[in-house]
Amino acid sequence: MSGAASRPGAPESRHDEDAPDRSHANQPRKPPVMTDSGPSGPHDGAADLLRGIHDEHGPALQRYVLRLTRGDREFAEDVVQESLLRLWQKPDILTTGSTDSVRAWLYTVARNLVIDDRRSHRFKRELRTDTVPEQRAPDTLGPAVDSWVVADALRSLSREHRTVLVRAHYLGETAVEIGRHENIPAGTVKSRLHYAVRALRVALEERGVVQ
Repeated sequence: MSGAASRPGAPESRHDEDAPDRSHANQPRKPPVMTDSGPSGPHDGAADLLRGIHDEHGPALQRYVLRLTRGDREFAEDVVQESLLRLWQKPDILTTGSTDSVRAWLYTVARNLVIDDRRSHRFKRELRTDTVPEQRAPDTLGPAVDSWVVADALRSLSREHRTVLVRAHYLGETAVEIGRHENIPAGTVKSRLHYAVRALRVALEERGVVQ
């Protein structure tokens, strides 16, 4: 049988047009692009990803914000949604950050939103005073917490220091609650938290975010 199809280098038969295109099969999937009108992407992938982010981080984040707002559920829900939206607009954090660093980034953003709201005089309330008050991070850490770079600094700490710091500073847990989770005495929690704050300050200074 003769014809162009039998010659080397000849164009492929038109019968192959319906064959699946596998040229991109091994390429990593890029996150959907965020536009002014919302996330865009093929089919419902963008919406699915956003729902996944909410399911993974939303409940814990809302509990944290509820502590900051002393139970203002409506405002807490607004803060959670805004924090998740800002994360959605940071595909680099979503694709390269660990679960712990993404969560720390979310808590930082949420905390800043609450602080900004207070500064606008919409709310005049204080943080709960039962979250290990004698071991709270000093005020000089404020500028550092205003940046998501804190997540990278947290990763540099030991597991023990990072755990007590995140639970006390971000989740608002007391020494007793942390001790129960970690199976250690409350006194040990306070000691670890003291040294964890010092270690975090050093890590942040190395990153140029604490004056």
